[in-house]
Amino acid sequence: MATASDTVAPAGADSTERVFPQDFLWGTATAAYQIEGAADTDGRTPSIWDTFSRTPGKVRNGDTGDIATDHYHRWREDVRIMADLGVGAYRFSLSWPRVQPTGRGPSVQKGLDFYRRLADELLAKGIQPVATLYHWDLPQELEDAGGWPERETALRFSEYAALAAEALGDRVRTWITLNEPWCSAFLGYASGVHAPGRTDQVASLRAAHHLNLGHGMAVQALRAQLPADAKVSVTLNLHHVRALTDRSQDVDAARRIDGVANRVFTGPMLRGAYPEDVLRDTAHLTDWAFVQDGDTGTIRQPLDFLGVNYYSPTLVSAASGEGSKRSDGHGASEFSPWPGGDDVAFHVPQGPTTAMGWAVDPSGLYELLMRVKQDFPRLPVMITENGAAFDDYVSPEGEVRDPERIAYLHGHLSAVHRAIQDGADVRGYFLWSLLDNFEWGYGYSKRFGTVYVDYPTQRRIPKSSARWYARVARGGVLPPAAERG
Repeated sequence: MATASDTVAPAGADSTERVFPQDFLWGTATAAYQIEGAADTDGRTPSIWDTFSRTPGKVRNGDTGDIATDHYHRWREDVRIMADLGVGAYRFSLSWPRVQPTGRGPSVQKGLDFYRRLADELLAKGIQPVATLYHWDLPQELEDAGGWPERETALRFSEYAALAAEALGDRVRTWITLNEPWCSAFLGYASGVHAPGRTDQVASLRAAHHLNLGHGMAVQALRAQLPADAKVSVTLNLHHVRALTDRSQDVDAARRIDGVANRVFTGPMLRGAYPEDVLRDTAHLTDWAFVQDGDTGTIRQPLDFLGVNYYSPTLVSAASGEGSKRSDGHGASEFSPWPGGDDVAFHVPQGPTTAMGWAVDPSGLYELLMRVKQDFPRLPVMITENGAAFDDYVSPEGEVRDPERIAYLHGHLSAVHRAIQDGADVRGYFLWSLLDNFEWGYGYSKRFGTVYVDYPTQRRIPKSSARWYARVARGGVLPPAAERG
């Protein structure tokens, strides 16, 4: 946590090149529901996002992921694009209902064959496959049985992890259990702006615990199946929480949001216990009796690195009274995704913003990495997502120029480089995202890709940021700011 007055300037001077470590891993990332399409192909059954997106009023313009960017049929073309970018790794997610349609029982070989072919093609092009087991697409049948608020879902996740590792462990040597469990728990079960769209703060805390438990059990299942040299991790969207002022009320507001944003996951995963202040702040909602003896020991498993997603800082204060503006950047809802934080106000920082309305602030990434270094000094870090949405369009010449995205990436990579110089053990960077895609509740209205997708034709057009990132990834050198374009 920090106060707004504590922020630092973006990293370094802009007149010199920044050389990254020789073994630094340069990658890009996607998620299954956002790109694959083929929603009912080869045995795949609905996930909670299929159900949610097909529910009127839940997703902008009524968009769904039924077709998305048709990656299920165009994966060879997409791998060629990655090879042209010169990236060394590709982080993708497995679709749980494509691999294990009901969330129980045997796997579907046709679904696994898709990921086998994808991994083989990546390896043939010299690109490391990095598989995320869960990027929010819970099989609908498991949600019908209670979803993540129920302990059974964690058990089912462990079984699914074992199936995936057995099928793909000879090809995929880097695995991530969960992507951003904060979103799954609190946007899915508290504010309802993500699937499954429930609005129950107690259920969201139960979901957070069972996501934690599912992570720990999945790590155990992966380790039992994978070769000894395989790497296993989790990806957290750690919030860099700043207090608006140094008033004690605002600092305490930041502490509470930091607790339910970050430490409710890092506590059990990396320290083996839930923080006492988080339990105290939420005691009016639940007594946490769903945490059984031995759970935190199961959750705390050795990790090879910590995946960190960062887009923008979170600026908070104590609420000033009735009607205080809530602007937490996580979608409009009358229900809060912050159990225990009902009297906290969220603020949009001053300065430039992306098309999502998120502040462009690389200093937040630097400060976050230095906090991880301080709190968990022996744990390496991978930036598993970082990027920005802007209002991209195809010019009359057929080009997509996105200088704002290049500036965003330059600033954030400068922050990563500075953190490395200051002792942070950052091993790699995955740009979000390879392709424009289905952006959850925003549908196709927001474009995060470095490759433009014309959705009616599925034509891919690399943006100027793709060419820029290719030069950085191939050389491992960040050019001076004057050379961004």
